[in-house]
Order: sequence, then C-alpha cells, then structure tokens
Amino acid sequence: MSKVRNAICGSFAAILAAFAMFSFADTAQALTPAEIKAKGTLVVGVLTDFPPYNGLDKDQKPAGYDNDVAKLLADELGVKLEMVPVTGPNRIPYLLTNRVDVLVAALGINAERAKQVSFSNPYSALDIMVMGPKDKAVKGPEDLPKFTVGVTRAGSQDTFLTAVAPKATTIRRFDSDAISMQALISAQVELIGASNIHLWILNRDHPQLNIERKFALSSQGNGIGIRKDDTELLAFANTFVAKILANGQLNEINQRWFGTPLAPLPAMPKL
Repeated sequence: MSKVRNAICGSFAAILAAFAMFSFADTAQALTPAEIKAKGTLVVGVLTDFPPYNGLDKDQKPAGYDNDVAKLLADELGVKLEMVPVTGPNRIPYLLTNRVDVLVAALGINAERAKQVSFSNPYSALDIMVMGPKDKAVKGPEDLPKFTVGVTRAGSQDTFLTAVAPKATTIRRFDSDAISMQALISAQVELIGASNIHLWILNRDHPQLNIERKFALSSQGNGIGIRKDDTELLAFANTFVAKILANGQLNEINQRWFGTPLAPLPAMPKL
C-alpha cells in the first residue's frame, strides 16, 4: 500500500508542478523597453567561447563584437548592462525562462529557432567566402581557374565553392579548417574557401600575408534573440539595429574585431 500511496503522491506532485509552470507561463507579462528602463538594467545573454563575436579579455570578462553591440543597446535604453554567460545549447532556454532579457550571442537566424524565439533584423553575419592575398586578382568565380583553391572537405565552404567554381578550377580538399588555413599560409594553395572567422584568425596571426575577402559564397545573418511575446522590445531592437547600421557604429565594431569594413548584411529571411 505504501508503494501505491507514494506513487500517487509522486504523480500528484508532478501534476501540481506542471500546473504551476503552465500558470506561470500563461500569466507572464511581455517585457517592454519601458519596463527595462524602469528596472534600470538590461540583462543580456552572451557567449564566452566564440571569439571574436564573444570571448573573454585579459581580465576574463566578456569581450567581443556581440558584447560591444550589447553595450550600445543598453546605452540606447539608458540603463546599465549585465552580461550573463551562456552556451550554444542553453542560450535559448535561458531566454525562455527569463534568466536573460535578450540574447546577443551569435544567434543565427533560421526557421527552426524561429519556432521558439523572435529575431531582430541581422546585425552581423557568418560569411562563407573565397579569400587570399591581396596580390591575387580575383573578382569572382570566373577567375578561380587561374589558382589552386583549398577547402575543408565536406564543409559548407566545399559545397558552396563547388557549386560556383568552373570545371577547370583546381580544388584541393583538406580534412579540417586548421589544415586548410595552414595550406594557405604555407602557399600549398593560393586561395581558400572559409568563413569570416578564419579571415580574422589569419589576419590576427599572419598579418604579413595580407589575406583579404575576394568574394562571397554564402551568408547567414545573426539576430538579437527576443521572446515571442516581447513585441515592443522586438520593434525597439529593429530600430536600434537600423540606427547603428546607418550611423556607422556597427561598421566601427566590425573594424575593431575583424579588421575590415562591414560587408552588406543579408536580408531578413522569410521564416
């Protein structure tokens, strides 16, 4: 009997817990810019392991492209900024359970995530591109047959490059991004297909090579992550993104962290 009684009690407790969670979710109020101003602090979820978008400085404090955007957002609201470290897997749960107000965490805009959260218009992008030394004259895919091009085998850069490269192009495929970059550094290849993160790494560690973006292969926008009910906050975020894009502040952030002007951002996809 005690086992049955315990099982019933356990089930009843679980039902009560589920009901409490449902009631909380049902009665939760949408967060507005006015409420953030009233409380005086904007709580932003940020990654700490994805430099230069999100990393740590010499004092182990969050620093990077996204962190600078978060600071500008708090300034626009006229409040203090509190940055809460999140990870790739837990960033959306942190937002949905109100542990943070918004996410500025290299959150790529896609249809699957849009089922859970809303996105601001893109304020940054993960770009896949062809890159190489400045002295290599490359304007588009038609120039690729003049050079040996490296890519990481089966990576997105391999897919996008193969789709546009003329048949006469010599493509060398490597087993990792690190090996692809090393092939460029050691002149085994003259160009590589890679992302803007790899361009930043190459220019940080090997500035003498003068590696630059030649042309884009693909681009995915990153947006500020916002709870679906927070519609006023989403409108504020979109106005904010448009402002820092127009006044050059976003370009300054890109120059600071990537060493290049901000490339045109992708349009907001239809989700």
